[in-house]
Amino acid sequence: MSSSAGTAADQFVLHRSLLFTVAYELLGSAADAEDVLQESWLRWAGVDHDGVRDPRAYLVRIVTRQSLNHLRTVSRRREEYVGEWLPEPLLTRPDVADDVELAESLSVAMLTVLETLGPAERAVFVLREVFDLPYDEIADAVGKTPAAVRQIAHRAKDHVAARRPRIRVDPTEQEQVVERFLAAFNTGDLQGLMDVLAPDVVAVADGGGKVRGAARRPIVGAAKLAAYLLGSMAKFDVHPVATPAWVNGARGARIEVGGELAAAVSVTVEHGRITRIFSIANPDKLARLDAEASLTR
Repeated sequence: MSSSAGTAADQFVLHRSLLFTVAYELLGSAADAEDVLQESWLRWAGVDHDGVRDPRAYLVRIVTRQSLNHLRTVSRRREEYVGEWLPEPLLTRPDVADDVELAESLSVAMLTVLETLGPAERAVFVLREVFDLPYDEIADAVGKTPAAVRQIAHRAKDHVAARRPRIRVDPTEQEQVVERFLAAFNTGDLQGLMDVLAPDVVAVADGGGKVRGAARRPIVGAAKLAAYLLGSMAKFDVHPVATPAWVNGARGARIEVGGELAAAVSVTVEHGRITRIFSIANPDKLARLDAEASLTR
């Protein structure tokens, strides 16, 4: 390998965690993010690196453009998806929660909100609000003027603000609430579930049409959800077991049946109770739950 090729590879490796994080936040899929990184590496390898002043910014621009192309190709796939579509969950390090903005942006709750944005709006919001890129760099990445990007950023920020969880929860409180929920789940404690679930809790499950018993529509209300959970558990020959795990930057859970991973669970907590539960059971989306993802910004 020539020295210039070596330098190019070094730069890509140096920024790989950042590039994966950008792609994942834009796509909500680790598998798609890896595909984008492969495509981006091929483009980066063909660049005249001597003319690149800022490799980090250049690489982010390549990854953003490839992610936007990818978003357009997967939109039909998601429209035809069976049941509710949720992001592919990631097993994250506990210290990701220390970066509040990064952890919030990675949360399943936030990624589902980002799904309601158009591709360009999503890219502008993520690059500005999460990675704090200047407007001119974002403009280069999305192929628009800085003035247009400012307008898009303002519109996207308002859109997200109206839909995101309004309360930031201390990680310790999140962990305590999750522990109460898991204890009630594992023992089949109806009252324990009712005590930890908000009255208007909403549960969304993603089985992709491949998991028997996965609800295809959101379940609303503590009583209805508790009954559904206990009823579902009774159908298994082996009782499902929930264990705590760091899922997408916050305390969540892994659900196993007979020692096999069956689902990843992410929750939103407000005022000491769970207001949202996201359960990803589609087996195609669970490959990342056995190794911690490398994420940074």
